[in-house]
Amino acid sequence: MSEAAPPVSAEVREILLGRIRDVADYPLPGVMFKDITPLLADAGAFSVLTDSLARICAERGATKVVGLEARGFILAAPVAVRAGVGFVPVRKAGKLPGATLAQSYELEYGTAEMEVHAEDLTADDRVLIVDDVLATGGTAEASLKLIRRAGAHVSGFAVLLELGFLGGRERLTPGLGDVPLDALVTV
Repeated sequence: MSEAAPPVSAEVREILLGRIRDVADYPLPGVMFKDITPLLADAGAFSVLTDSLARICAERGATKVVGLEARGFILAAPVAVRAGVGFVPVRKAGKLPGATLAQSYELEYGTAEMEVHAEDLTADDRVLIVDDVLATGGTAEASLKLIRRAGAHVSGFAVLLELGFLGGRERLTPGLGDVPLDALVTV
């Protein structure tokens, strides 16, 4: 995976970053939480975000957009609509009815599991995975494995915000191969 040009202009980056609020000591003392709800509440900024991700979707030739629970759903669904492709949710274990594929992953305090409907993705699908934040990379890594196990091709991974100081990109690099990782804003 090589470093590419930024996926958005400096103006778009400023609009997005200007609507992300820092919340000190949440959810734990010493943590600076990046709150995207002000961005979502601003119709213009949310539209800029959706357009930016939909452009990446088109550039990557995606036929489906996968959104990761829960905030990834908020971003991925309108991107899929804007790009004219299907939306597939990846949910926490036990939230989807019917046959699912599951993938476990490590958290800082244990393990978790995510699932996707087995029939929602096929070998013909080119998938753009969308999430709100890339932090340590555990959820992102699990989603890559899960989509590949479903038989689909991962054409890209896109996030609104990358917390570069947490090393998620470095964790993902071996598993990404030639899959581009686009972060609209990196802090």
